[in-house]
Amino acid sequence: MSKLRASAREALADVLRDGITIAVGGFGLCGIPSDLIEVVRDSGVTGLTVVSNNMGVDGKGLGLLLESKQVEKVIASYVGENSLFAQQYLDKTLDVEFVPQGTLAERLRAGGAGIAAFYTRTGVGTPVAEGKPHAEFDGRTYVQERGIVADVALVHAHTADRAGNLTYRASARNFNPIVATCGRVTAVEVEHLADDHLDPERIVTPGIYVDRLVVATQRTKDIEKRTVRPRATV
Repeated sequence: MSKLRASAREALADVLRDGITIAVGGFGLCGIPSDLIEVVRDSGVTGLTVVSNNMGVDGKGLGLLLESKQVEKVIASYVGENSLFAQQYLDKTLDVEFVPQGTLAERLRAGGAGIAAFYTRTGVGTPVAEGKPHAEFDGRTYVQERGIVADVALVHAHTADRAGNLTYRASARNFNPIVATCGRVTAVEVEHLADDHLDPERIVTPGIYVDRLVVATQRTKDIEKRTVRPRATV
């Protein structure tokens, strides 16, 4: 059966429902699956748990799902660029589980690898570790963290072949490869669809992890913070 779908809406048509957990690739506005996020918004599903490094910015990326009040809980590393995210958290209308960035990456990777839990020193002695099992290894204390398995994973890739093998471009790779592995259903929007199979030596995400594939809509890519410097004179 072909993994290619005619649209992002078709790619998610039978998997979105209230109360599911969705893992989303990207970092800020870099490498985010914009088409797929907009389909989630337009579907009207509510009570979502969203796992992502952060929640985009106000009015863009995952910020759209906060505006529509479809998100019940967020598991993330960073809040700072989204004022609505911060406000909903402070107002206690949004449940937020803060996770150190490296720990979040490993929790997603572990979920994709079938690892139920692991131990790390990160967070020991801080609120991050409260209520979690601890263990001592070689005289040092570690805290247990659980792997994350999402009902649906949303991914943005640069190039794919029809088997679902993926490559990414530069920093847009970020969380996408590990998010791709942890979904019970993984949907990918891709900028370029190759006519032939990708070179196995260049594949980052093997197609075995990809269930749905759609060619992304061409759009202007947003820049979260534009910084410039004077052009050097010769």
